[in-house]
Amino acid sequence: MIIISPFSRGIRNGQTHPKNYPYWKEVISHIDEEIIQVGVHGEEQLVPDFRCNLALYELAALVTQCKTWASCDSFLQHFCWDLHKPGIVLFGQSDPNIFGHPENVNLLKDRKYLREKQFWIWEQAEYLDESFVDPEVVLDALKKFDVKLK
Repeated sequence: MIIISPFSRGIRNGQTHPKNYPYWKEVISHIDEEIIQVGVHGEEQLVPDFRCNLALYELAALVTQCKTWASCDSFLQHFCWDLHKPGIVLFGQSDPNIFGHPENVNLLKDRKYLREKQFWIWEQAEYLDESFVDPEVVLDALKKFDVKLK
């Protein structure tokens, strides 16, 4: 089983969070394993098994049981790092050299998309789907964790 955490917590202006990877549906369509989505109420459900608002002990139990996980740059990557469970992090405009963990597969398309002010509020950033790696890059990274693909 693999875990996905597709979305970063919503931002106050109601716009799409610039950290949210735009190609989840295509990635998911190529995975031939059980997928559990974790997140919070109000997020789009991308797979049948969507677990909302889990307590930390429930999330930890899932993480320790999964083959791997994939997430945008959000809470999950830091939580999994603390549990010594490497996975895949999809970066767009945030810098994996600052916010990533070297134990993970940190996927960044190009440093030219990084925000100038890395610690500035996200409401000031425009959503750029072109800042993210193509789905094929994510699928290649999943193969490193022996994830079965269609």
